[in-house]
Amino acid sequence: MTLAEELHFGRTAQRLRLSPAAVSQSIAKQERRIGARLFDRSSRQVRLTPLGRQFRDDVRAIPGSLRRSLDRAALTASGKVAVLRVGMIGDNAYDLGPYWNAFRSLHPSWELSVRRSSFADPFAPLRRGDIDVLIARLPVEESDLTVGPVVCAEPMVAMMAAGHTLAGDGKVSLEVFGDRGLFGAGTPLPEYWEDAYMPFATPSGRPVERRHTVMACEEVPAIVATSDAIDITSAHVARYGARPDLTYLPVSDAPPLRWALVWHTESETEPVRALARVVRDLGTFSE
Repeated sequence: MTLAEELHFGRTAQRLRLSPAAVSQSIAKQERRIGARLFDRSSRQVRLTPLGRQFRDDVRAIPGSLRRSLDRAALTASGKVAVLRVGMIGDNAYDLGPYWNAFRSLHPSWELSVRRSSFADPFAPLRRGDIDVLIARLPVEESDLTVGPVVCAEPMVAMMAAGHTLAGDGKVSLEVFGDRGLFGAGTPLPEYWEDAYMPFATPSGRPVERRHTVMACEEVPAIVATSDAIDITSAHVARYGARPDLTYLPVSDAPPLRWALVWHTESETEPVRALARVVRDLGTFSE
């Protein structure tokens, strides 16, 4: 399952704390037992075969079910009766403290766990059952997901090196990305979702190229700080990611970015509904 997510033996080995050879031997053993290849390998890429995709989909629910069983056992042992696992793509958990405090105050017998969630394949943790609710940027247009109340709204900013030629301008327009491009995700994202945050075209219709590809948001600051690249990001990143080698400028013509609670419709629980009520009662946090 880890190799099916990463499609890279080195990264899989790193996550599992194994050697690449051990991962390769384990996969080969599974393929011999099944009698067919699960992955196509070349010197440049690793891809799931059609059988590999079927096998992945069939066993995907097993780890989540096991984790939930372990979680329930741990809850019982600690005297808790339910757990709410919140995934956050953004890094502003501190801003949302009033929601966490209100939820815990209203439901002292429930456990609240807030964790980081990757922007790569953003809705997969909900569908796998790894988390119960995701704080995701809007729009979210997935038929199996419910979009709840808006948690926070914030402006968009441009990230660039402190000595960048644009750093003294005070603000930038989305049009600059038609000249300089943007970063792109190393894994496919829903096109409508990517376009709302990292537009494929400027307001005047000029295409915006993807000039750098990254697998994680954490890769971007180092590239920006040491090159002429610029990127667009959330205003809270400017507060929590302040560095002497980076500058953040407002994007004058970008619409505000809104983050909302999102959950898998068929997996809705009372703790999920309770958090939605807390957000509605307290209102949206705005910068």
